Amino acid sequence: MALTDLTTLGELKEANYQVRSVKDEMRANLKQKLRAGEEIFPGILGYDQTVIPRIQNAILAKHDLILLGLRGQAKSRIIRMLPQLLDDYVPVIEGTPLNEDPFNPVTKQGRELVEERGDDTPIEWLPREERYGEKLATPDTTIADLIGDIDPIKAANERLTYADEEVIHFGIIPRTNRGIFAINELPDLQPRIQVGLFNIMEEQDIQIRGFNVRFPLDVMMVFSANPEDYTSRGNLVTPLKDRIDSQITTHYPKTIDTGMAITEQEAWQDRTDGEADVDVHIPHFFREIIEQIAFEARESEYIDQTSGVSVRVTRAALEALISAAERRALLNDEDETTVRISDLMHVAPAITGKVELVYEGEQEGAEEVALTLIGRALRARFNNYFPDPNDKEEGRPQYKEVLNWFSQGHTVDLDQDLSDAAYAETLGRVDGLQALVEEHLSPDTAGETHVGMEFVVEALHQHSLVGKEVGDGGQTYDDIMGSMLSSIGDGGMPGDDFDDGDFDDDDDDDPLSRYR
Repeated sequence: MALTDLTTLGELKEANYQVRSVKDEMRANLKQKLRAGEEIFPGILGYDQTVIPRIQNAILAKHDLILLGLRGQAKSRIIRMLPQLLDDYVPVIEGTPLNEDPFNPVTKQGRELVEERGDDTPIEWLPREERYGEKLATPDTTIADLIGDIDPIKAANERLTYADEEVIHFGIIPRTNRGIFAINELPDLQPRIQVGLFNIMEEQDIQIRGFNVRFPLDVMMVFSANPEDYTSRGNLVTPLKDRIDSQITTHYPKTIDTGMAITEQEAWQDRTDGEADVDVHIPHFFREIIEQIAFEARESEYIDQTSGVSVRVTRAALEALISAAERRALLNDEDETTVRISDLMHVAPAITGKVELVYEGEQEGAEEVALTLIGRALRARFNNYFPDPNDKEEGRPQYKEVLNWFSQGHTVDLDQDLSDAAYAETLGRVDGLQALVEEHLSPDTAGETHVGMEFVVEALHQHSLVGKEVGDGGQTYDDIMGSMLSSIGDGGMPGDDFDDGDFDDDDDDDPLSRYR
């Protein structure tokens, strides 16, 4: 007979069932999983040597804990995975409000039921997914929400005095008794509400209003917070901070490869839903560029670094990139296509709403900042595949044939909705471009070859060696001198768009000019 077939307290006693506290359960189950070599937090990438061992240490120590980190660092996901360390089921007294241990009832209702029914006290089995509670801390959260209060309607309906324990309406924390309770963004709780958590954290009990009654609780408390809010004086009362046993700091991906693995896991990429499907190919260097955007943003002088740059940026950016290519293929009635460098322009909306700008960034504008980040990311990844155009001795000579072609007055017009055939034909006119790509990029398909060709032209623009004019429907690449003269004709100065005019772009004085 399975344990879950037992239906009374007497049957539990006969089976010699031993009740464990929540933290004892989690400790024992974690020990078994570690010894068996099981993955404890599947899908959480980049934390194997940092965050995850610390969480495991806290659980083994039977600690309450807090995860400190900026937005998009998987704090909530990790917290919601903690119930996997609970037992599959635990017995509770049937019909009681606080998931009460049949051997040790805590409420008046539970105690009276056990006294009246004895070994015939009915039990039910609570699955672990129902042993988790969560609350987003907000300034309007009350003690009644979290812990409980007197229910005057219940008192009136059942003709009970306010001195009777049964008039209490329990909050969400007591109702998670024998489980895990999480509070997200802990510093957002009002200080007087934080004080209400003291007893739960230290004495594992609650007290409601003036009742001289102690309700012992069996709850593991877990919190999350932004580091700046958590460490700011006044946002969190010191005694509460002192009662949280383990403080664990999360972080963003430390390498491009880890970031790409997270984005690959999280992004919606399979667009085959059965109607007019388009097979969109994504060369590897595009995935690197997408991830590099987040790395650039996390170092950008235009972005508030205390707010963070979520990994949701790269997920949304990759999805927007695929959608741009998908839309273009549908317009041209094509069954497959490859994402293009010009498609990166459509990634900007996935960035602008997810970063907080400082004053300088607001002055430039969110769209300009997003395009700047894209340009910086492209430039950063380009030198992994091609010679550095800034290297005048060895790198730049390899682009001589391409640059000469532009200097002869030729242009490359790339409409955003060009068919693949027209796109290939347009780029194919540039002398030496395809040979350069085939030598350094080693493309696997014709589509990747053509995209690599645009990659080179855009990178040369990013290094101020090729001019570029952007319109609503696309962009035109031309000779750098032609762009400068055009700028003069419009009333501008040669240095306005191209730094100090020496074309080397070593100082990067005006990075925002690169995508104008």
